[in-house]
Amino acid sequence: MPFANTEHRTGLYRQAWSKEAAVERRMMREGNGPKANAAVIRIVEVGPRDGLQNESDVVPTEAKVAFVDALSKSGVAEIEAGSFVSPRAVPQLADSDEVFRRIERLPGVIYSALVPNERGLERARAVGVNKIAVFTAASDLFTQRNINCAIDESIKRFRPVVFGAKRDDMTVRGYVSTVTHCPFEGVVQPSQVLDVVLQLLDLGVDEISLGDTVGKAAPRDIRKLLDEIVPRINRSRLSLHVHDTCGMAVANVLTAWTEYSIEAFDTAAGGIGGCPYAPGASGNVATEDVVYALKASGASLVVDEHKVIAAAREIGKVLNRRLSSRLSQVQTEQTAYEGAA
Repeated sequence: MPFANTEHRTGLYRQAWSKEAAVERRMMREGNGPKANAAVIRIVEVGPRDGLQNESDVVPTEAKVAFVDALSKSGVAEIEAGSFVSPRAVPQLADSDEVFRRIERLPGVIYSALVPNERGLERARAVGVNKIAVFTAASDLFTQRNINCAIDESIKRFRPVVFGAKRDDMTVRGYVSTVTHCPFEGVVQPSQVLDVVLQLLDLGVDEISLGDTVGKAAPRDIRKLLDEIVPRINRSRLSLHVHDTCGMAVANVLTAWTEYSIEAFDTAAGGIGGCPYAPGASGNVATEDVVYALKASGASLVVDEHKVIAAAREIGKVLNRRLSSRLSQVQTEQTAYEGAA
């Protein structure tokens, strides 16, 4: 079985990394984060897909298109605009083909989609998608609940999808869920995550998104995870995807940036979202909250958080509920106060 000896093969890396990492992290903290000439942070906006997929009431196609178009003008590097899974599995995203046909694609913005199989790849190809994502997890039980197979089987299923995407010059992202905690198995060991990541990269996946699906991770969990991953995988191929169930998501983002120089983060405008296969998981970390926190900490971003808030406010009206984003709530309250003055 491939990578059965991952623990043995990474032993020497761990020993060498532990002391170096401790010194480097301390230097970064004392210097208030990575150097000023560090790369611009990439925000991958997942609200139109991961944010809306769990909504029970159908969101009109025109509202989804308007949401994507508004986010396109905010400065985010990428927007995950839909999913080509079976409409029976995720009826909310059954109109992803139409969304991709109707959105205004701006130069410099990547418009990606979740693709589970070859049929999904055909649909994505037909509407001009040039980046796809496949998905698995570091927990076997979660993978069983999510896509009805074990981790090894899920990766085998991706082989023709990745091959077909690369043949068509598409970029491929690999989602790894439950990287710190699983709602069914509890704590997930970093070595389990590394094993899955290495298998995906060997398959031909270009980048990896590490998902704290349940939202239980604290900064110490993120440190344990990245201590395992970063020595083996180039940081430029990694993105962190956190949920805010326990209120630690922004702290986890700042830990990954200041101490490990992670430069890509998955976020959702307004903090919308949640995983239908992770009981109790709340929404994604809010794009505007992450942008504000990173800028305040000295990071370089081109995203305009005010434009993100405006986009979130409009989709919030469609969803007919209060957004979880702290920044959006503050601006809404200030606007209401100023209007009453």
